[in-house]
Amino acid sequence: MGNADVPAVTEFPRRVPVPPVRPFLDTFRANLKETFFPDDPLRQFRHQPARRKLVLGIKYFFPIFDWAPTYTFSFFKSDLIAGITIASLAIPQGISYAKLANLPPILGLYSSFVPPLVYAMMGSSRDLAVGTVAVSSLLIGSMLSNEISPTEEPSLYLHVAFTATFFAGLFQAALGFLRLGFIVDFLSHATIVGFMAGAATVVCLQQLKGIFGLDRFTSATDVVSVMKSVFSQVHLWRWESAVLGCCFLFFLLLTRFFSKRKPRFFWVSAAAPLTSVILATLLVYVTHAENHGVQVIGHLKKGLNPPSVTSLTFTSPYLTVALKTGIVAGIIALAEGIAVGRSFAMFKNYHIDGNKEMIAFGTMNIVGSLTSCYLTTGPFSRSAVNYNAGCKTAMSNVVMSAAVMVTLLLLTPLFHYTPLVVLSAIIMGAMLGLIDYEAAIHLWRVDKVDFCVCLGAYLGVVFGSVEIGLVIAVAISLLRVLLFIARPRTTVLGHIPNSMAYRRVDQYPMAQSVPGVLILCIDAPINFTNASYLRERISRWIDEEMESSEGKTSLQYLILDLGAVGGIDTSGIGMLEEVKKVIDRLGIKLVLANPGSEVMKKLDSSKVLETIGHEWIFLTIADAVAACDFVLHTCRPDEVSSCENSV
Repeated sequence: MGNADVPAVTEFPRRVPVPPVRPFLDTFRANLKETFFPDDPLRQFRHQPARRKLVLGIKYFFPIFDWAPTYTFSFFKSDLIAGITIASLAIPQGISYAKLANLPPILGLYSSFVPPLVYAMMGSSRDLAVGTVAVSSLLIGSMLSNEISPTEEPSLYLHVAFTATFFAGLFQAALGFLRLGFIVDFLSHATIVGFMAGAATVVCLQQLKGIFGLDRFTSATDVVSVMKSVFSQVHLWRWESAVLGCCFLFFLLLTRFFSKRKPRFFWVSAAAPLTSVILATLLVYVTHAENHGVQVIGHLKKGLNPPSVTSLTFTSPYLTVALKTGIVAGIIALAEGIAVGRSFAMFKNYHIDGNKEMIAFGTMNIVGSLTSCYLTTGPFSRSAVNYNAGCKTAMSNVVMSAAVMVTLLLLTPLFHYTPLVVLSAIIMGAMLGLIDYEAAIHLWRVDKVDFCVCLGAYLGVVFGSVEIGLVIAVAISLLRVLLFIARPRTTVLGHIPNSMAYRRVDQYPMAQSVPGVLILCIDAPINFTNASYLRERISRWIDEEMESSEGKTSLQYLILDLGAVGGIDTSGIGMLEEVKKVIDRLGIKLVLANPGSEVMKKLDSSKVLETIGHEWIFLTIADAVAACDFVLHTCRPDEVSSCENSV
């Protein structure tokens, strides 16, 4: 290397101090707080009188009391327009998604009435529009149908659906109260993209039943079973229904395309589903198409949500299926709702509390399960319409709820002649927007492993079931994390000429190796999962370096850059001890650079610091290299030992 490449250092005062040891309980308490209370929600309650704490507590759990006192008529005008706009989308979607869950269509309207009122009081997002979603509806429909037939036992099926919604709400609220929101983060972006696309594909395929007017259809969701069911009944296809469905699907896709090209006319796409329902209903009523193979909704009873407290089923064997369905569907609903809420909060530059959102979602689903509603969350399509319509606060949900209430009280008889095929077209139109092929292409270009996660989720849903797809995606994601931890990257660093910087030699061609010194960077915490691998990998690096150093300065020092090592356990400490013993036999000195506080405390308490020598632990790689260079180029061979001690 030479003194010209490495800045001369005659003193080495920048030793790494051992931080003071904190009591175990203090450390444990700090780590616990950072894990579960990183935002310190109790900060605002400190040093406040009891009455003020009560007021702040009410505002914390019911944000409506925070923004309502400053609510203005100008805000109300904006929320009124937004609420009416999303109601025009919520009514046909609610009816459609209830059919997707194999539930009575009226439940879709019930679920768009009570939950939005609860969320308006407890939710922290100004833009989220609450309602039923296709993926959660599909999950409930597919998971419950495997155990209970919705046609042979409709009453039992309905009761278990309410119970699953209750458990979903209980699970969501518990996650919020226990500050366990980070669990949802295990559903990565790639997982969500693949899962949503797979679910959308399955939902679209299942709508072929409505498009072709089929009475009997498979309850399975995989593509093979669905296509077999469709093409085994070719003789039962009804062309009237198919023509009607294709026409309205084309209309819905056309309006969406127009609204994307002309964002000012977002309301055209938002109003298209309700317009389709009205036109299709009038067409069937005038032509009496129900007598020619076009299936209609039929009677919808008027009135608001009846109580369903006594409908909850907590008896075996249905308790297990309700619990499983509730937890799986609840997690998916949470992931979608929180992701949507955070996205729009970012656009408007305000913050939403994920744990508070979980409490709000959980409460509205618990209340919903007691008032004849099934699982609800914040769907992207409806929230996007709410955002584009200019909503100011969660009052838009109240306006939407009021519009649904008027529909329940006065307008439900008008849906008698609404054809089922138009509901299938509405679902297919909405689902096609969830197949984000551009995101999948982006994943392929940026990260092949993420693409595999996405593809695994998609294929699992399409060729297996929604549960299988979700398990595959989460398993691949966790496997990737485990592989990253178990096989951390170790790289050789070189010196950038005319600087104090040391960078990877495989990334920076100008980085020069240091004669007599091997610098390795470890990019992950050292623990029991990777200690053996790191010991073997470091040994291989040393062997390769010694083989390639023929005719050059022999390897004298091994510098480990621990800047990226956030923690170390006893297995990792044992690995360092073993590495030191091995290289001592080879006549190589172990040097550590930039160890963190946790690493230093562990090394000190385990007495490894004394074995390595505190004088050979440096603040930066440059200091460590300068010390090694000082010994190599200043001391005579017979003085190396004394020089190292003086360093």
